[in-house]
Parts: sequence; structure tokens; C-alpha cells
Amino acid sequence: MSLSQAEAFARIRLLRSPNIGPVSYAALLGRFGTAEAALEAMPELPRRGKGAYRPAPANRIEAEITAVRKAGARYLFHDQPDYPALLAELESAPPIVTCRGDLSLASRPCVAMVGARNASAAAVKLARGFATELSQSGFTVVSGLARGIDGAAHEGAFPRTIGVIASGIDIAYPPQHEELQEKIASEGLLIAEQPPGTEPRGRHFPSRNRMIAGLASGTLVVEAAPKSGSLITARLAGEAGREVMAIPGSPLDTRSLGCNQLIRDGAVLVQSPEEVAELLESFTGAPRSSFRFAENGMEFDFAELAGADPCEGADAVSGLLSTAPVGVDELIRQSGASAPAVHMALLELEIAGELERHAGGLVSLTGASNQTN
Repeated sequence: MSLSQAEAFARIRLLRSPNIGPVSYAALLGRFGTAEAALEAMPELPRRGKGAYRPAPANRIEAEITAVRKAGARYLFHDQPDYPALLAELESAPPIVTCRGDLSLASRPCVAMVGARNASAAAVKLARGFATELSQSGFTVVSGLARGIDGAAHEGAFPRTIGVIASGIDIAYPPQHEELQEKIASEGLLIAEQPPGTEPRGRHFPSRNRMIAGLASGTLVVEAAPKSGSLITARLAGEAGREVMAIPGSPLDTRSLGCNQLIRDGAVLVQSPEEVAELLESFTGAPRSSFRFAENGMEFDFAELAGADPCEGADAVSGLLSTAPVGVDELIRQSGASAPAVHMALLELEIAGELERHAGGLVSLTGASNQTN
């Protein structure tokens, strides 16, 4: 679709405003129709007594747009035709990303490859070989530009590779991969969710991981220790209904224990690029893997909020909430209110800074631990 400059500016400003994430952004567009209208209405949306809401300053957005242009990047909005289709299927899909490179790579069959930063030499060689063969078979290889397995996957697949970074589009991280990141931006595809100038922080990496998983029909974990970020990516892939695969390793090497655990928990054991290709070429949306696959109980068409008045039942909904995450469908059942009324109440609470959203369509009062960490 074609956006006016004013609406594009308003969308960026809306997403950069306090307490606005992908779900609340979608809800606001559904409620008000445009970002311009949402920004105009938002000062009155938070619960009474919380003070007037202040969106992101316009001059900050102007500076951001200048930085994106200076970096040679462009904005990509969630409803534009070249926005990656698989990524758009995620409930938490980023409404706006910045990118450099060949966007057509994201429209081809994609496989995510992730693994340990301190990977063994054998695993690095294996990852590079898998990536080379998969790219030669027509797959785009997606990874996170980290040291170890990620870097090997990008190098093996180059230039048919997508790098997803936790920083702004103009920040190279880790510094050792500055040259590789620039090569991917020039000949592959580089994608960032964070605004330009953003240094990577711990909270940004789970968000990056869900994008890596979301871009691909399957995620392959090559080597990973227990509790590593690679396992977060695998879990997110499973929750999104994508294929989860792992290469087994020796139980004597702690860097293999994460992969072995994934296989025990339902990931598909693979030992060759051909097996990966066979799985993904026949993927129809019903994964053979069963690793932590969870039905999303959060599906809701935010267009149903159009024209809705601010919910008078926000206090009642907040009374059902605690710092323990709960499903929105459960709130609808217990409150007896309509789905639009509950979603509108949650939107008001989130804008007021009182609500936290979690993976799987769960919500809580602020203060609960983030389940994606």
C-alpha cells in the first residue's frame, strides 16, 4: 500500500511512544483507523487520574528519519506488500523495521540457523557447510550475526542470507562482524527493529530472536548449551508453529546439551542439509516437531475496536490481573465482558504503563518477569 508522508511519520512516532509495543500499536490502528488519529486521541486514553499521555516528540522522529537515510536504509511497514509474509503471521510481528539490501530474499523459502557463540571448530565448519548447501538448494539462511554459529551460517550462505540485528541499522555488533554486517547489507539483507543509534541491550535480543524465528518456516539449532539464546529462538519458532530442528552432539560436550535437550523435547533430529531441505520443502504449516508448540489463544481482529468508546470496565479487568501472566481469553471468560471491551481495557492499561504483555498472548500487571528472557 502507499502511505502518505504524514501517516508514515505518525506511524513511526506512534511506535516510538511510551508503552507502545506491537500489540498495542495494532490495537490503536484498529481502533482509530490511522496513526494520525490515534496520536490525536491518545492523550485522553489512559485511565483517569494517570495524567495526560505524551507521545514521542516529533523532533526525535525527524532526527531518526534523517539517521535512517544517512545509513542508506529504508523503513518497511507491516502492511506494505514487500513486508515478509511469514514474519507478518506473528502476533508480535514488528509493525515497522528498517532494512538495507535485497528484500526479495525474505520472500524465498527461509531457514533460520542459530547456535553457540563459543562454538567448537567442528560445529562452525558444520554450520558453514549446511548453510552453503541449503543456499545452493534455494533457501535463504536467516541468522543473528553473532559470533560462532551465526557468523558461519551467514558466511556459508552468502549472499543468500538475512542478518537480523538487536541494534539500530547503523550499529555493527559484535564489532568483529562489522565487515560481515556491511557485506550482508550490501549484497544480502540486513533488518533491524530498533531505531538507528540504538546500542544492543539484553532486552533487545529476545525480540531479535523472535524475528529470526518468524522469518523462516523452520529453525535449525546447530550447537547450543542449556539456557542459551538459541533455545529461546527455538522455543519462539515452536510457539509460532514453525519447524524446530536440531543437530545432535556428544553428551560429553556441554555445547551440545541444548540440542540434545531440544530433540528429547520434540525437535526433529537432522544430520544433513538434505534432511533439513526435505522437511521444509514439504512444510504445510503443520510441523513434525512438537517442541513447546502452543496454540495462541490471543487471536483477535483489532478492526473490531473501530469506533469503540473507552472501556468503562478497565478497573474490573485490572482487578482480575496480577503479576502472574494470564491469557486474554481467560480474562474475557471471567469478566463476562465482550472481547472488544476487554481488549480496549487492556489497551488503556498498557498505555498507562500498568500492563505487560508476554509470549503466547499472556498479560499481567507490570512487574512480572518477562517470559521471553
